[in-house]
Amino acid sequence: MTVKEFFKKVCSKSIVGNILAMILLTVLLIVGVSSFLGVYTRHGQEVTVPDLRGKSYEVAVAELNDMGLKAEVRDTGYVRTLPPNSVLDQSIRPGVKVKAGRVIEFTINAASARAVAIPDIADNCSLREAEAKLQVMGFKLTAPKYVTGDKDWVYGIEVNGRNVVKGQRVSVDVPLTLVVGDGNSQDEYNGNDSLDYVINGPSEAELDAMRSLYENNDYDSIHISE
Repeated sequence: MTVKEFFKKVCSKSIVGNILAMILLTVLLIVGVSSFLGVYTRHGQEVTVPDLRGKSYEVAVAELNDMGLKAEVRDTGYVRTLPPNSVLDQSIRPGVKVKAGRVIEFTINAASARAVAIPDIADNCSLREAEAKLQVMGFKLTAPKYVTGDKDWVYGIEVNGRNVVKGQRVSVDVPLTLVVGDGNSQDEYNGNDSLDYVINGPSEAELDAMRSLYENNDYDSIHISE
């Protein structure tokens, strides 16, 4: 076999393919072993949770992955001054030591404030109950607007001076104003005062006596029986 024939045989497609396959297999084996060793050496190891609040979700996830931790989105919120998709809160506070592989849950900033339906509050609960219910739902509240009525009883809800009703969807970024009674209920006329006077008023004889005394200017002697 000549040298030319030898190189021609060595450089055939089948042999070159086998060599490339062996090289690729070797590279994959090295990468796999390295990854396994990295995970194995971190097994049982504690890491300190970083402060990821204010960072973008992508940056936070990458940082946790580098530390052997995982990330999940738990909830969304809305802060006008922060960019969308940034981390508002994390389930484990910064500085706490956790095992590798632990999941950190995030609250992510939404692109806009969510709209929530107004609950059945108007003329249905007290100021304290209404405030607690609305704040749990994420609403912001202004100082109450007081009107004449039963003390601390909620008569309505306003947004920018306009009344809103049950079921109406309002952005949680818009403050709500509770219309509340100030405790100065007005006495309503029901006609009983005049009726009581007619039924329980002086008799005809007493009226005649009153007229007689009035004509004689004897006011001190006027007396009406109970």
